[in-house]
Amino acid sequence: MSDFIHDFWSHYVAIATLASILACLLLLWITARAKTPASEDNTTGHVWDEDLREMNNPMPRWWMGLFVLTIVFGLGYLFVFPGLGSYKGRLEWSTDGEYTKDLAKANRELEPVYAAYTALPVEKVATDPGAMAIGERLFLNNCAQCHGSDARGGKGFPNLTDNDWLHGGSPEKIKESITRGRIGVMPPMAEAVGTPEDVKNLANYVLSLSGSPHDSVRAGLGKSKFTVCASCHGIGGVGNTAVGAPNLSDRIWLHGYGLDAIIQMINTGKTNQMPAQQGRLTEAQIHVLTGYVWGLSNAKTPGAGAP
Repeated sequence: MSDFIHDFWSHYVAIATLASILACLLLLWITARAKTPASEDNTTGHVWDEDLREMNNPMPRWWMGLFVLTIVFGLGYLFVFPGLGSYKGRLEWSTDGEYTKDLAKANRELEPVYAAYTALPVEKVATDPGAMAIGERLFLNNCAQCHGSDARGGKGFPNLTDNDWLHGGSPEKIKESITRGRIGVMPPMAEAVGTPEDVKNLANYVLSLSGSPHDSVRAGLGKSKFTVCASCHGIGGVGNTAVGAPNLSDRIWLHGYGLDAIIQMINTGKTNQMPAQQGRLTEAQIHVLTGYVWGLSNAKTPGAGAP
């Protein structure tokens, strides 16, 4: 219940929960005291399908007892465990705490497994079939949701099986990306470029850098406008791994290909984020995962995911 933004909602949930339990007790008490007039044959007078009659028998005591025990159990549960608004319960149990405890236990049990790989350089890890099997599971559990199970990415998510790296493809840079995460920002540049026609000219020039189909006349007019882009993408649009600026001179397009996609990028910009895995994965796990990711585009061993 830590997501409550005001004490009112915590109190509201607590009161509503207790009121519901008390209402069950009240209903049980009223039902137990209610007396239905019975006829001489001990029926209530209700008849269904011509001959089915409801007997006027009291509710079984065992059923009443179980009902009361259920209510008592509910009150006891709410005293011991969280459930009354922001009240944490006597034991202060939480799913986050349970997850953290189980994760710590699993990491301790796996330490001997990872110990064999932590002393090896990433390049050596990438050639070890056992390490690659572990790395593949780590990748599927933590990275495949964005980069795909085959690591070939998709629109907005980099392909990890080629040699086109926004921040560098060395083992050190890959480990840094996994550990700290990345935030890539392309600011809207339309105002700096000029008119919509200037933007269109610049987009054609960007296409020309990679030899993609473009309007050569517009590309010539847009060349001078590329100066506002060169500070990040470099002269000739070859990219800059220091700031994560993509190489515009190849034919790898992370956020879509074609004139319209480039115009939109110039007009609206783009912000991409890769979440940091530090805190979610241990240093040993990150080391093995780095070997697996590096191996996707470098190592040529079974299980290394060579493209």
